[in-house]
Amino acid sequence: KDEEIVAEIMGRRFFPDVIAYKAWEGFHFAGHEIRITEATDCYGAVVWPSALVLCYFLETNSKQCNLVDKNVIEIGAGTGLVSIVASLLGAFVTATDLPELLGNLQHNVLQNTKQKCRHQPCVKELSWGIDLEKNFPRSSCHFDYIMAADVVYHHPFLDELLLTFDHLCKDDTVILWAMKFRLENENQFVDRFQTLFDLEMISNFPSLNIALYKAMRKGRMKA
Repeated sequence: KDEEIVAEIMGRRFFPDVIAYKAWEGFHFAGHEIRITEATDCYGAVVWPSALVLCYFLETNSKQCNLVDKNVIEIGAGTGLVSIVASLLGAFVTATDLPELLGNLQHNVLQNTKQKCRHQPCVKELSWGIDLEKNFPRSSCHFDYIMAADVVYHHPFLDELLLTFDHLCKDDTVILWAMKFRLENENQFVDRFQTLFDLEMISNFPSLNIALYKAMRKGRMKA
């Protein structure tokens, strides 16, 4: 079953017939052909398999996870694929990442959503743990969903990442988080994450070493 679904997920990716002056990959999600411009010299400008797993879940579980008119923020949006798919499925999306990635992120989001979406997504800078209250004040920012794909890997900002999840998450916010397990750091982060949030694995793909989680604040999952 794992291998069949993984083959279906990876089958959503296609490549250009002719090599262009800019590297790009194509994807089929939410009834659209999505073209993503990448940069091979930066982790944040490449589409990783976790993003495909999360996009596949959003598309195939649109009744269980209805995004129409929902307020969604993606942290570590990278190339923007997850934000684009969420937008095509009807959400009002804020795609965020580091300032040096915003140009490519904005290009991909605009190219793939203009005049195609119920709500035009916005792109905004978010450096984990920095100026959170200033840029995303708790009193006025309410997100129905926080989405994240492959934000946990060997980097020195795991404390700031957890702080960012904590700041953005209200009592009724749902976190959808796709994660590839590589090193022990990932397991340690999951343990720390569970001190603040209830965590439920909703999909697991051993052949990719990727798990998809749903999370909410402690005590709110059943409510």
